[in-house]
Amino acid sequence: MDDPEIIDLYWERSEDAITETDAKYKGLCMHVANNILHDRQDAEECLNDTYLAVWKAIPSKRPKYLPAFLCRIMRNIALKRCEHNSAKKRNPEVMLSLDELDECIPSTEDVEAACDAAELGRIISSFLRQQHKRSRMIFLRRYWYFDPQSKLAEDFGMTENAVKQLLFRMRGQLKEYLEKEGL
Repeated sequence: MDDPEIIDLYWERSEDAITETDAKYKGLCMHVANNILHDRQDAEECLNDTYLAVWKAIPSKRPKYLPAFLCRIMRNIALKRCEHNSAKKRNPEVMLSLDELDECIPSTEDVEAACDAAELGRIISSFLRQQHKRSRMIFLRRYWYFDPQSKLAEDFGMTENAVKQLLFRMRGQLKEYLEKEGL
């Protein structure tokens, strides 16, 4: 089933919307959650929470790109679960990814003082559009999907050190770009 048809099912409040979403996007959503949580049971609970959140959200807004809409919701829910779980123990891969970005993205207080989160997102998107496709894909898979550097190296036919260097350079470029934009 095509995405517009799935979205129409949500608008019609048909429970088939969740069934169709699950059939088409469960793998993608679970990939995002597993990279953050590394726990299948937590990821499955987050998947259910994601479907509920999508069910509640779609009548008030119609997503332009359903996979990104789903992944954003799943990512946020999984990060909240990770934060909750971090009281017990931290997920080192997710924390490392977030720590890497801390070097170039201003703190929440600075961002709120300079502009809202949507503006920051627009600026980062603008930066990424200027990058080579492969670099952009590596950056997104590392910092949006939380793929480990070893997996990125394998998938892109690079050494792990080359991936680390590429990400290091991109973070530096992003920091300069954000500063140039007044952040």
